Amino acid sequence: MSNPLADMEKVEVFFCIGTNMTECHPVAATRLKKALARGAKLIVADPRRIKLAELAHIYLPLRVGSDVALLLAMAHVIAREDLIDHEFIAARTTGVEAFLEHVKQFPPEWAEPITGVPAADIEAAALLYGRAERAAIYYTLGITEHICGVDNVQSLCNLALMTGNIGREGTGINPMRGQNNIQGAGDAGALPNNYPGFQPVDNPANQAKFSQLYGRPIDLARGLTKVQAMAQAGKEIRAMLIDGENTLVSDPDRSHGERALRALDHLVVIDIFLTETAQLAHVVLPATAWAETDGHFTNTERRIQRVRAAVPPPGEAKPDWWIISRLAERLGIPGFEYDSPKEIFNELCSVSPIYAGIDWDLAESGQYQWPIPYKGHPGTPRLHEGEFVNGRGRFTVVGYRDPAETVDDEYPVWLTTGRRLQSYHTRTQTGRAQGIDYLLPEEVLEVHPDDVAAWGLEDGGWCRMSSRRGSVLIKVKATTRSPRGTVFASFSFNDVPINVLTGAGYDPITHTAELKVCPVRIEPIPAPVPEAG
Repeated sequence: MSNPLADMEKVEVFFCIGTNMTECHPVAATRLKKALARGAKLIVADPRRIKLAELAHIYLPLRVGSDVALLLAMAHVIAREDLIDHEFIAARTTGVEAFLEHVKQFPPEWAEPITGVPAADIEAAALLYGRAERAAIYYTLGITEHICGVDNVQSLCNLALMTGNIGREGTGINPMRGQNNIQGAGDAGALPNNYPGFQPVDNPANQAKFSQLYGRPIDLARGLTKVQAMAQAGKEIRAMLIDGENTLVSDPDRSHGERALRALDHLVVIDIFLTETAQLAHVVLPATAWAETDGHFTNTERRIQRVRAAVPPPGEAKPDWWIISRLAERLGIPGFEYDSPKEIFNELCSVSPIYAGIDWDLAESGQYQWPIPYKGHPGTPRLHEGEFVNGRGRFTVVGYRDPAETVDDEYPVWLTTGRRLQSYHTRTQTGRAQGIDYLLPEEVLEVHPDDVAAWGLEDGGWCRMSSRRGSVLIKVKATTRSPRGTVFASFSFNDVPINVLTGAGYDPITHTAELKVCPVRIEPIPAPVPEAG
């Protein structure tokens, strides 16, 4: 996030797009609701009428996968009405001339048939955002899990740059992280293209720096993305280590993923439970849970937080860092002679410019938001206040393109997927909590009541949902949260493996799968007979 969560108190206009904040980030949503009670305005863009949409002053029910078209039209209105921040653009950006010329082609009337949103509503949303003194954008996986995820994010950046809504209190572009230490994992270098601290792998200076640190030459090429690794499993890749991820349930095109994992000569899984993925492993190594582990989390607002073990681990469970270090030693790889998380964290601080001003001892007594460039620096709650890291903010010319697959006569319905409040991710933890499981014991397919009638379905009845990759059986729930022609289900339940259906395409830059858009066919069926035993 460019801005701290506390800045939500200062926002005049919230633009929430592709984020089901009340279910996926309920604590942050509480801050938003308080701001609305004080008079802030809310724009929500989402294919479903999520609970957040009920609070919106303007709700934009766009068709799945049409975000770029919506954002181009909003930029067109802001430019046409001269709501751009000329002083900010002149002082701190580049590329505005080509961008403003580009968006002249995309009025709201152009976007209406693509997005399904009335041109008047697009216009109203653009004016509300463009006229605000302090407007902030919040988004999550509804923006990034598309073949055009990078285009979506760049389009949001364009809106913030043209209105000067970045680098100030109550503004910004704020991706809400899906788990408590996703930000920290990226900071530490769990990415194929970056060393710790987001230092590019293909930069010669970085290569020399880390070769010296590790005491040996390192690979000069970028690592494989997960998409590439799964495609090579059983071929160029003969062994794989999966740490803390239930790949079989969370990844797209489950059939392909299962074939890839079964094709490996050796699969090792590190986890705290025997997940569906761990059940395919040749070796499972038991890890410690969060309350059994010492270390740090870096959360969605870049806040570095000390975590202390509250209870001893059960049985032979060990921290992930310990397991990986001992594996490296047995493989004869030098540089992993760690005896404590303190050593590892201090090494991260020594090699990462954004952590340079902190160490284990400082983190004991306070919380810091990176970048912390030197000792004595207080941290940086708000990014880009004085300047951008690369000098000037860059406008990007982006065009609209259809999803990887579109609806047709064989698969005439749009499926979009996501998470639910009561069942987190693949239910590895929440599915084992009896009280939580009671609240949502099974997955359902959300279908508009008119579609339920038109397709011969029944509320509470069963259907077969099929895509070009497979099919699942799922119970129907009639609800006006889904628009006509679009259905929704979460991917959390292993007995309703929604990701059997998904996986038509990937963003060419990030290789993020298009999990939010999948054409399907839906047919009514009798209730399945439970298996004996």
